[in-house]
Amino acid sequence: MSLKNPYGDFEITDPQALRALAHPVRLAVLGHLQRHGPATATQLSPHVGATPSVVSWHLRHLASFGLVTDWDGATNRRERWWQAAAKGFRFNLPDDADGQNAARQLQGEMFAQSAELPQQWLLHDEPRLDTGWRRAAGLANTRIMLTAEEMQQLKDDVEALIARYVQRPEAEAPAGARGVRLLQYVLPEPDGDEQTEA
Repeated sequence: MSLKNPYGDFEITDPQALRALAHPVRLAVLGHLQRHGPATATQLSPHVGATPSVVSWHLRHLASFGLVTDWDGATNRRERWWQAAAKGFRFNLPDDADGQNAARQLQGEMFAQSAELPQQWLLHDEPRLDTGWRRAAGLANTRIMLTAEEMQQLKDDVEALIARYVQRPEAEAPAGARGVRLLQYVLPEPDGDEQTEA
C-alpha cells in the first residue's frame, strides 16, 4: 500500500482491506480520525454508534491493514490512542471478480454514508454560516460527454488543482480558513447497448 499520489492518500489494493473498510463502523471510525485527528476508542464511541469495546475491535482490524496506527502523542498512557495512517484513502477497481465485488461493497457503504451529508449541511450548517460563506458554497450537477481516457484526465486535473490545499498543514492555513467538505462523484452512464460484465 502506497502514499504516492497527489493527496498523500492511503492506496488500498487488497480486496480484504476493501471489504474490511466496507463495514459502516470501521468506515465511520476512519473518517472521524481523518477529520478530527487522534482519539481513543472511548472518544470515538459516541460518534460512530458503537460501544468502546466494539470500536476497539474495529480499530485493531483497521490496524491490521495499516489504515490506522498507534498515536504516540498522547499525554495519558492509560488508554490506547489511534490515528489515521493518512488524511484520506483511495482505491481503483481491481481486475479480478473478487476484488471488484469488494470495491463495490466499499463504494456502496461510502455512498450510503455520504448521501445524508448535503441535506445535513443544508439543515444544520448552512444556516449558521455568514453570507460570504453561504455564497461561496456550491452545488452542480453537470452532464458532459467524455471518453474513459478524458474522464481519467479530468479527474487527474481536478486532483492536481486541489492537492495543494489537501497537503497544506492546517497550522499553515491563512487566517479565516475553515474546514470545507468537497464531495466528488464521477458517475459514467452506460450506453444503451452496453452489457453488464460477468
